[in-house]
Amino acid sequence: MAETKLKSGLTLSEGETVVVELEAELWAESPNPIAQMLGTIRRLIAFVFGFRHKGFVVITNKRVVEVYNVISCYIFNTSRRVKYLLPSSIKEVGYNKEATCGFFCPAYYLYYESFTQKTSVQLTALDDAEAQKVVDAFYSAIAQAQ
Repeated sequence: MAETKLKSGLTLSEGETVVVELEAELWAESPNPIAQMLGTIRRLIAFVFGFRHKGFVVITNKRVVEVYNVISCYIFNTSRRVKYLLPSSIKEVGYNKEATCGFFCPAYYLYYESFTQKTSVQLTALDDAEAQKVVDAFYSAIAQAQ
């Protein structure tokens, strides 16, 4: 069995293929250049003190998984949370488009709501079609699993 390692560290099972691996932007609030600059400063300060946070939403043809890692002292993975989203618990999935920096920098967010939580992840999408493609992939993964 050939295992595939992803940027998130998730190992795929046999016959499973990645549809989308989203890395969450945990530092900047939007694609607004000022927010990006502030996020970079926050990330740099955390890096100087040896802390990193990485979050991912991995959508495969069989499942949807959240992965969150906390790195301390530059190399020690002090916390790792891996959460499988059960298709029966997802009530709603979609995307939001919000104007930032006036109307010049639209920000797209994938969101999904379950019975226990609501999660929103900033996308790198540049237009509605790309955001819709991610939402469709998410929906297909949970619909196929039911």
